[in-house]
Formats: sequence, C-alpha cells, structure tokens
Amino acid sequence: MATLSLAKISGYVAQGQAATTTKGKGDAFEELLCYVVGKVPGISITRRNVLNDAHSEEVDIAFFNEQKLKGFFFLPNFILAECKNWSKPLGSIEVNWFDTKLKNRGLSFGILFAANGISGEAAERTAARDVISNSLKEGRDIVVITQDELMAIATTDQLCQLIKEKICDLKVSGTVI
Repeated sequence: MATLSLAKISGYVAQGQAATTTKGKGDAFEELLCYVVGKVPGISITRRNVLNDAHSEEVDIAFFNEQKLKGFFFLPNFILAECKNWSKPLGSIEVNWFDTKLKNRGLSFGILFAANGISGEAAERTAARDVISNSLKEGRDIVVITQDELMAIATTDQLCQLIKEKICDLKVSGTVI
C-alpha cells in the first residue's frame, strides 16, 4: 500500500481549475491520474497522448499492469485511460468514443476519469450510461471515476477497492451507478 499525498492531489486539482485553456485543464487532470494510478504497485505509465497510425484516435494514458497482489491483480495487463476534466458530466458521444477506442484495440477494460461523471440516469440506463451498458454486452468494462472520488482516496489500497466495487456494481446493475 502506498499513501497518496492529499497536498499533491489538491495541487493538481487547483492547477486544473486555474487553467485558462481546455488543454491546460486536461493536462492537469492527466498529471493527477498518472500520479494516483502510477503509485499502485505493478503499474507503469507506458504512453501518454499518442495518436494511432491513422491519426484518427488519441490515447490519453496507457498503463501496463504487472498484476501485483497488492495492486490491480484483478485487471488485465494493458489498461487505457481517458481523462476529461469537464465542468459538466460527459455525454454519450464522449463515452461512446472511448468505448470505440477500447473496441478498436481489442481491449476488455478501460478507466474513464470524468471530473464530473457522466450523463444519464443509472436506473433507466439513459444517455452515457446506456453506452456503458451496451459495452458490457460486447465484453468491455468501463469504470468511471470522478474528481470527488479521487479526492477521497488516501491510499492505493483504497483506489484498488474503489475499482473492485465499481466493477462489481457494473456487472450486477449493468451500468454505472
């Protein structure tokens, strides 16, 4: 278990809030996520902001997971993460685009870091939540983590537990709760 610095996390959040451009806001959020996830045992950040050969898709962060027992042993080796530091919940178009990136790479798992969550109602599986529900039918799990959830995490064990619970909720309810 690694302890996370609340001061460092708060600093990245403040940097993102103070940024005057969309890129600045996004860069601060990516740094925050690299810091938090990068502290998990067995995780390495392998690529950031990489375009595919056709320049039609960009991957925000790619993590390699060595599946350490005190880390993400329950997740696949390769994990894509999409980072959206938006002031409102992400809509279905943005969530669908991330799902498409996973699908195009044959990946079964991805983390969507959406500062203010995603659109739709969980009970009705509407808007962006419908996209996540549909991805389950094709064998892809998308976990959504918000800025507030990141701010509440003090250790990597808590992050691992949060992701386990989100995967369980996703499998049981069929969408993001």
